[in-house]
Amino acid sequence: MENVLHRIAENLVGRLHGPLTFRLILQPVMAIAYALVDGRRDGLAGKPPYFWALLTDPGHRRDMLRNGWKSVGKIFLLAIVLDAIYQLIALRRFYPGEALLVAAILALLPYLLVRGPVNRLWPGKTR
Repeated sequence: MENVLHRIAENLVGRLHGPLTFRLILQPVMAIAYALVDGRRDGLAGKPPYFWALLTDPGHRRDMLRNGWKSVGKIFLLAIVLDAIYQLIALRRFYPGEALLVAAILALLPYLLVRGPVNRLWPGKTR
């Protein structure tokens, strides 16, 4: 298990200097762009911040996840595909767990971190 974690850490650091490094900027920027649009829409509609509502409102969680996935899902899939290409070029192997981890870091994390705070920038109906 320790060898696997060491390999994952090494491979993640290697992505910073290998081929296709443009994706390390492009994918978070695309996720943030969707988060800006969705967060503004949430704010204008008077909805609570997205990530907080995901944690505290189980009644609407499914709809909220569906809505968020609709926005960031394509970016997430693109991140997986680009990481698979990177792995085949640089590592000559494919590690699906690493591809999922990288996609989550590049697409999901920026979206979750930005959508809620952007919501607060737009005054909505009543909160």
